[in-house]
Amino acid sequence: MKSFNHQNNKKRKAAWKKIIVTVMLGAVLLAIACIVSFNVLVGRQNVSLLEQPLPAATIVYDQNMEEVLRLSPSKSEAVSYDSLPEQLIEAVVAVEDKRFFEHSGTDLQGIGRALMTNLSSGKTVQGASTITQQLAKNVFLSQERTWTRKWKELLLAQKIERNYNKQQIITFYLNQIYFGEGAWGIKKAAEVYFGVPVNELTLSESALLAGIIKAPSALTPYRHPDEAKARRNVVLQLMKDQGKIDQATYAASIAEPLHILSSKPASSNVMKYPYYIDQMIREAGEKYGLTQNEVLQGGLRFYTTLDSQMQEAVEDVYAQDSNFPTSSSDQLIQSGAVLVDPRDGGIRALVGGRGDQPFRSFNRAVQLKRQPGSTMKPISVYTPALEHGYSPDDTLIDEPVNFNGYQPGNAGDSYHGEVTIYESIIHSYNVPAVKLLNELGIDAGMESSKRFGLELTDADRNLGLALGGLSEGVSPLEMAEAFSVFANDGTRIPTHTITRIETADGEIVAENNADDKITVTEPAIARTMTAMLEGVVTDGTGVAAAVEGRQIAGKSGTTEMPGTGGEGMKDNWFVGYTPQLVGAVWLGYDHTDATHYLTTTSKAAAAVFQKLMSEALQDEPVMNFPAVPGIKKESKDKDEEKETSKKDEKEKKNEKKKEKKSDTSKSNKEEKKNKKSKNEEQGKGNGKDKD
Repeated sequence: MKSFNHQNNKKRKAAWKKIIVTVMLGAVLLAIACIVSFNVLVGRQNVSLLEQPLPAATIVYDQNMEEVLRLSPSKSEAVSYDSLPEQLIEAVVAVEDKRFFEHSGTDLQGIGRALMTNLSSGKTVQGASTITQQLAKNVFLSQERTWTRKWKELLLAQKIERNYNKQQIITFYLNQIYFGEGAWGIKKAAEVYFGVPVNELTLSESALLAGIIKAPSALTPYRHPDEAKARRNVVLQLMKDQGKIDQATYAASIAEPLHILSSKPASSNVMKYPYYIDQMIREAGEKYGLTQNEVLQGGLRFYTTLDSQMQEAVEDVYAQDSNFPTSSSDQLIQSGAVLVDPRDGGIRALVGGRGDQPFRSFNRAVQLKRQPGSTMKPISVYTPALEHGYSPDDTLIDEPVNFNGYQPGNAGDSYHGEVTIYESIIHSYNVPAVKLLNELGIDAGMESSKRFGLELTDADRNLGLALGGLSEGVSPLEMAEAFSVFANDGTRIPTHTITRIETADGEIVAENNADDKITVTEPAIARTMTAMLEGVVTDGTGVAAAVEGRQIAGKSGTTEMPGTGGEGMKDNWFVGYTPQLVGAVWLGYDHTDATHYLTTTSKAAAAVFQKLMSEALQDEPVMNFPAVPGIKKESKDKDEEKETSKKDEKEKKNEKKKEKKSDTSKSNKEEKKNKKSKNEEQGKGNGKDKD
């Protein structure tokens, strides 16, 4: 018997060894195949494109197929290696790739150093891309952060090094790189910041330009002089540490003020619709894998969803300071807004900030991530409530509550007793929303939010979700897409700027999938939500968003600034729509602190929304929402007698509803009760909404 078992064990071990060997062999073969494939792809890449000085212009068309602008970056203004001051090359090498003249495209020491630094800090704080790798990525690859793109970058860098010497590579790099303020290439950068030819740049000026490369928008001395100067000094310190300058030169250089032009040349940043084009370039990279260089220099034809008249109307509104709250003396109250057609997902207009609009600067309409406040309620609470059988006339008790230490409160700490769901949403009462999410279950709110296209994390799995207390926040574009569901009968169409990309010869490079539609909720649910959100504008917190002669539905939202006694706000939102256009507006400071926060009411964003929609819809036909019976809206001139009558009527109606509840509804209610205690345990939200 023992001998028999022993033989069986030997057979099993042999079988497992075969399986392990087979899997390992398969993995090795797959790795080899991937390496071979990458090498073939890289081998086909024509790196001689680096030598082409005059790229063809890319043409952008609006939704009416009319040409709106040509993209022809100034990086075509190349300089030779002999024009580059030695101290400029030393500054760039010191901060970007100190072993540039020693490695062959890939710096293994740098990779190891960056890996150890990032592991010790617990996050990515140092990159390891060489100057040659950066050149390969900027010219030939997309901006996606994937291992495949990184591998291609490494191989391309080595190919470039095999074909060109170091002097040629550093020249290509400095002629290609972006220095902010619309300055592509070192020649344009020297003109924009100092008004001099490249060969006249001083050590201090060279260090400043070298420092800008890391983050052109955040380190431009015109808008961020302190940050730019600090970065310049870092470059000078590195040059000293690497033996390129001595202590005396270093001390004299860091003592120099920033000798930039008093104002940048008017021609340095001339581009129509910079924020819209920025998003178009971003979309081309993220969705279609095109590099920024391919977009700007590829001679392509971009057919977009841009409405030129709407875009100009939006930019006109943002150009007038009187449309916005008064800012502090040292920091502008910023804003981002987007207009989307809910019927096809096309982005009609977009603006990413107030003040200067430098090309490829921070785009608040897209890149901003802020807590959405009460604009989240229709998505995470009221839509799933309707889906679970609740109706706008169902009642909740608005009163102080405590969910295991989490105590949501209303604006002004006022409570209103028994209120309907409709009243709760139009007046933006916080407590009823949190209580309703607790009854539904947090998972219902999470699942609904994800259907609307919002990316949440496990940190958002708490009752604060009802009030928009998100850990990472959302952008105006994300909120516009989410609210387009209500305007489009429950269907979400991914927002986009690009409908088609063609070569100059008419060959299609990429095309948007017009059939990409996601069913989020039933048409009846979306229409009921619209009817309630229309009440926000006619009778609730969004009256400032009303546009004369048009039906507007929407939701206001704010997030409270701690330490201000409820008088300050970090963020102010309004997201609203007509049947043909959705608008999302955010207002706030880029850097909120004890002296920089909003002190206006929640009407500020709604007022900007009103201006945008009034101008954008000026030549558009008036369209109305489908009628939704059964929602009893408030009367503006109600007195105590009407209030009492209305309450009695609600009580009778609720009694009848209780009698008519189906077995399914009873089952749903029982399930909600079972979830309640679990939800209370999780109910420690991280945001309070002032609405």
